[in-house]
Amino acid sequence: MTRKSVRFSVGVTVGLAVLACQAASPPQDNKYTLKIPNGLAFSEFEGYESWQTIAVSHNGDKLAVILGNPAMIAAYKAGIPGNGKPFPDGAKMAKVHWNIAKADSEPGQPLVPSTQHDVDLMVKDSKRFADGGGWGYGVFDYDAASNTFKPGTAADNPPQANDAKCGFTCHTLVKAKDYVFTKYQTR
Repeated sequence: MTRKSVRFSVGVTVGLAVLACQAASPPQDNKYTLKIPNGLAFSEFEGYESWQTIAVSHNGDKLAVILGNPAMIAAYKAGIPGNGKPFPDGAKMAKVHWNIAKADSEPGQPLVPSTQHDVDLMVKDSKRFADGGGWGYGVFDYDAASNTFKPGTAADNPPQANDAKCGFTCHTLVKAKDYVFTKYQTR
């Protein structure tokens, strides 16, 4: 199998996994009650499960789908950040991570999502998060055994502090792209 077809298989698999998880998983009643101390509330992202896919990623030990709310998708379609303009306030992203399994019984033995690992969240609010490049960040870890989420901690990698700036240090690498790593992928 060529490298291009492996990437395509991983992308399709992650996309299908998102749809399957939406249909098969019961809702996690607790997630929308969670909040990072002095930071983001999970409830600010209610409905992220149905947002449009921006891109998929594979970092070696996890698969992820990066989702954007309508304001984020509209900004990408308007050429942001490539046109030098910042994302508008209200733009939101959710990055859902899964641990990886190898589907030995499927053609090509693709890597597929197994258990969910966490959800990373970002919201653009230039007033509320002025000291974080205008973005607020949050990480919520998923526990498959209890089907619940909890705020990330300082022990996580990367560490989640008790505020919405946990991702700011890493995202300063892409300051010229308004602190956003993810490119909106061609359809």
